[in-house]
Amino acid sequence: MRVLLAGGGTAGHVNPLLATAQRLRERDPDAQITVLGTAEGLERELVPRAGLELVTIRKLPFPRRPDVDALRFPGRWRSVVREVRALLRERSFDVVVGFGGYAAAPAYRAAHLERVPIVIHEANAKPGMANVLGARWSDFVGLSYRSTTLEGEFVGMPLRPEITSLDRVGMRAEAAAALGLDPDRPTLLVTGGSQGARSINRAIVAAAQQIVDAGWQILHLSGGRQTDFEPAVVDHYVAIEYLDRMHLALAAADLVVCRAGSLTVSELMAVGLPAIYVPLPYGNGEQGMNAADQVSAGGALLVDDAAFTAEWIQTQLVPLLRDADRLAEMASASAGAGASDGSDRMCDLIERAAATRRQS
Repeated sequence: MRVLLAGGGTAGHVNPLLATAQRLRERDPDAQITVLGTAEGLERELVPRAGLELVTIRKLPFPRRPDVDALRFPGRWRSVVREVRALLRERSFDVVVGFGGYAAAPAYRAAHLERVPIVIHEANAKPGMANVLGARWSDFVGLSYRSTTLEGEFVGMPLRPEITSLDRVGMRAEAAAALGLDPDRPTLLVTGGSQGARSINRAIVAAAQQIVDAGWQILHLSGGRQTDFEPAVVDHYVAIEYLDRMHLALAAADLVVCRAGSLTVSELMAVGLPAIYVPLPYGNGEQGMNAADQVSAGGALLVDDAAFTAEWIQTQLVPLLRDADRLAEMASASAGAGASDGSDRMCDLIERAAATRRQS
């Protein structure tokens, strides 16, 4: 099977692409996999590091206002699509699989014109422009969330094996030792992602003593860009700027306070962790939508960024920390809302699409 995986730009596009590629190679060692991306996105580093071939095309943002770039866009678009069509003819791909991002849209158009089956993975509850376009030409659309407005079938998020095979109970003691935590105390994991979240950081630090007094400990991943961050000075509080072995933090955690990026939400549901989501306060509400499935199932709470304060923690979070039965129910609901086999489900979708090419 010859597969072209298209997408990139951000981790939200690249990581599920790489997880799918890895599982494809495990299921079919003879599969020929090529990745189509741009020279500017994260795929430039991550794809070759994963041992995959990367073919780059021009980054072509869709114009959002009438200016010179808008006038030039149609010609540039046709040029990039011609380039991808030539690649499809040269390599005789059986299927094109898109994950959104700058490379996906021209790949969808080229595949449609060349009559190559298209598979789409939509990582967010609110679909991106490229995938909305591609879905017009595809009968194989995989969704990370059941609440996504795009028509398709639920597959979940393709995730790396460290997450899908994570034995949280079996690894808990090891994780606690590696992170400097008490293995006998429940752990509140706090993270704003690799860059951090100033509002979350400040509220947690201000209320750290109340959280500890509730019998918990705090693992606070503050983020690498929060230069004004001052950690709390209390017992049972561990602050780490950046952790590259995130599966250890998930193994140690009993509840998570975090943003609601698509990958984060999917990972927490896959491992069955309850969450307090504090979505980014800007954009089009994508993060709040990402959390909708887990919140509706009863596995998470959603709090506005402006409302997440030390006072909210004292009046809302601390009582939750003292309610072991409710936390257990939330954990069970979280596990039921997501899927840990998203990579296999995507591979199934790809194989079904490729079979239509061979049958035609």
